[in-house]
Amino acid sequence: MQVNIVLVPDMVQLDATGPYEVLARTPGWSVDFVAASLEPVRTERGLTILPTRTRDTASPSELFVVPGGSGIDRAMLDPDWIAYARREAERARFVFGICTGSLLLAASGALEGRRAGGHWLSRHLLARFGVVPSEERMTIDGKFYTSGGVTSGIDMALRLVADLVDETTARKIQLQIEYDPAPPFTGGTPATSPPEITAALREGARERSARRERMVAEAAARLRRSDG
Repeated sequence: MQVNIVLVPDMVQLDATGPYEVLARTPGWSVDFVAASLEPVRTERGLTILPTRTRDTASPSELFVVPGGSGIDRAMLDPDWIAYARREAERARFVFGICTGSLLLAASGALEGRRAGGHWLSRHLLARFGVVPSEERMTIDGKFYTSGGVTSGIDMALRLVADLVDETTARKIQLQIEYDPAPPFTGGTPATSPPEITAALREGARERSARRERMVAEAAARLRRSDG
């Protein structure tokens, strides 16, 4: 199984490295980080990741993985990333979008008419691309696997291994990485977090959300024009 994980500047590193830790442990699977060039890619919080392939040199995707982050907003308006995402989503056996990575898939037209999830602050924007937003932590629609926020990428990666290989393999990987979440606080979703915490995060993200909405509107308009 050839797994290609997209790298763009200002992505969320755990969106990529969490699933990578699972997928790279799967016997017989080859995983590449694919970027525009082989230069190190700086993530949102400053960690850099070294790509292993470029869009031009990467092998065809059998599993195509798109992490999220603010850099995805710019990728939605980059014709080269749109073309790559559309091509790989079409030919891959399976497609995996983490967090706001589903927005790039949607902007490429790959998710039109399907259900898909994403980060709770942004998943409503999927509707701009003709996608049915899902509030589930993990959403599967045909070959498309999309997960909610950052940590859900690990959950969905294990689900993918179970579906594509078998549950025993997925359980072995889960034990290898000792993945047994026990957060110190109840929360992590708007439904389970105290209202004041959710309100504070919405307020803190107001400018970023407004900027993303504008970029999504432009990306959706471009998609409509390309569809003719």
